[in-house]
Amino acid sequence: MKTQRKLLNSAERCVDEALSGMVRASAGLSLLKGHRVLLRSDLHSLQGRVALLSGGGSGHEPAHAGTTPHERTHDAKAMHATAQTAPQVVPLASASSGVLLIVKNYTGDRLNFGLAAEQARNHGVAVDMVIVADDCAFNQPSKAGRRGLCGTVFAHKLAGALAEEGCSLDQIVTKMTEVLKGIGTLGVSLSPCSVPGCLPSFELPPGDMELGLGIHGEPGIKRSKLASADEVVKTMIDHMTNPDSQSHLPLKSGDNVVVCVNNLGALSCLEMAVVTRAAINCLEVRGVVVARVMSGSFMTSLEMAGVSLTLMKADQDVLRLFDAKTSAPAWPNLSSVCVSGRDYTTDPPAMGTRPQDDTHSEGPLSPVMRKALENVCSTLLQQQEELNSLDRAAGDGDCGNTHAQAAKAIQEWLQSHVVPGCPGQLLSVLAGLVQEKMGGSSGALYSLFLTAAAGHVTEGQSNATAWARALHAGTQAMRRYGGADPGDRTMLDALCPAVDELMKLTTSPPGGEMAVLQAAVQKAASGAESTRDLIARAGRASYIAAERVTLPDPGAVAVAAIFRAVLQALEGRQ
Repeated sequence: MKTQRKLLNSAERCVDEALSGMVRASAGLSLLKGHRVLLRSDLHSLQGRVALLSGGGSGHEPAHAGTTPHERTHDAKAMHATAQTAPQVVPLASASSGVLLIVKNYTGDRLNFGLAAEQARNHGVAVDMVIVADDCAFNQPSKAGRRGLCGTVFAHKLAGALAEEGCSLDQIVTKMTEVLKGIGTLGVSLSPCSVPGCLPSFELPPGDMELGLGIHGEPGIKRSKLASADEVVKTMIDHMTNPDSQSHLPLKSGDNVVVCVNNLGALSCLEMAVVTRAAINCLEVRGVVVARVMSGSFMTSLEMAGVSLTLMKADQDVLRLFDAKTSAPAWPNLSSVCVSGRDYTTDPPAMGTRPQDDTHSEGPLSPVMRKALENVCSTLLQQQEELNSLDRAAGDGDCGNTHAQAAKAIQEWLQSHVVPGCPGQLLSVLAGLVQEKMGGSSGALYSLFLTAAAGHVTEGQSNATAWARALHAGTQAMRRYGGADPGDRTMLDALCPAVDELMKLTTSPPGGEMAVLQAAVQKAASGAESTRDLIARAGRASYIAAERVTLPDPGAVAVAAIFRAVLQALEGRQ
């Protein structure tokens, strides 16, 4: 039996408890007692206006309750029979000027909502229905037609805005019938979903993706290997607009569209932003004007790791309705400014040139400092995976990557710049590079260290004593701003013992510098190894149980490697 990976109380009660949670969290919704029906709290405000009734199965949240601006949302599939709730719902609509049913093109939905429509007519209520059939997956749809997908969310919004304006039922149906012809949707997923208490809806091997799937866990029309986000989005839009397909969305250069990038359940916000960028870029390359973009979770399929793209052709009247304010709890707070054509970058304020951009002059120390840097960079690149592996035990597994980014940035700088003869200038350059390219707490710490050290070594004052004091100043800056000390299981456990050893240069007689440096390198290595037995009191590892942290700290290992690389360069070894 598979372990349940859903945070529920029970599969049997989850729908009712979820509906209760939605209502408790939103003052604009109320629950029809004894039924899986959500209503607007201010039903009196519907006097003389068209009421909307939409719905479908559970597991697609926040649809439908969260995205229907002026709705009565009915979970038909979870009820199994609309007939059971129609007698309660119809009287609530009697004060309105009619009821519009917004139905996704699935047989069960059409049957249940059709039954509700017939019962409403028997009660003397004016009722009509619009069918959402926006699926672009099948080149030759069956008799059942195209499925209703996330385009339903657009139907909710536009019909709700029309109802709020006081349009008649016939006017809303006419407008929505026209608009729905210009809406298309296609989904892609990297994993199946599973209904609570059931096995996954289909099997999808790691590294594969499914194109053209629906929202009920049914598999798609094509399976292929996962590609980059840009390639996947291009494939989706190419398929959606392919004129050889009977279900394509006609789209040409110059058309205006509203785009919905819909998270099917389990994509990270980071992935969603990347896909959103790809969708905008892909459409703009085709000459399509992207008027609005909404990105987030609107019509999900439980925990499916996938995304759907919905495109809606939009003239100024459609945009006016789309931009209308709504109290729907899951509707995003969107800008009414056209996405395409907007200058979305801002130039940074003029703050002078960066140290790494300045022109420098070489000096006597330039060759040896270049050699040391080259050795440090190659060492960090060689140890990238080792550092990542150590970091995975207590962090996010990217310590090697961040150090490699810094190494590559320094290597690139070395290819097109001379190494300044003034050590302080070089340290300032390195501080700027790691701050900009390394990122994270490591980038900030190294930049702090280098910036604090830079003022202590000038072209005229760069002997062993000056270097020792510079490294000591850098270490103190890291301790002051980072809040860690030796013994806290951080990079300081390698750095501090080494720098303490180097401080002996301030009192040692001339000629013994290499011996002190060799001892410092050994101290760094011993300090890094000692972190294996220390309890983390700072950094990300401090949040991990001590018994799970048994490997050396990756930051300390990196520091020891840097000291060793510098020594090897000074000794003439690679």
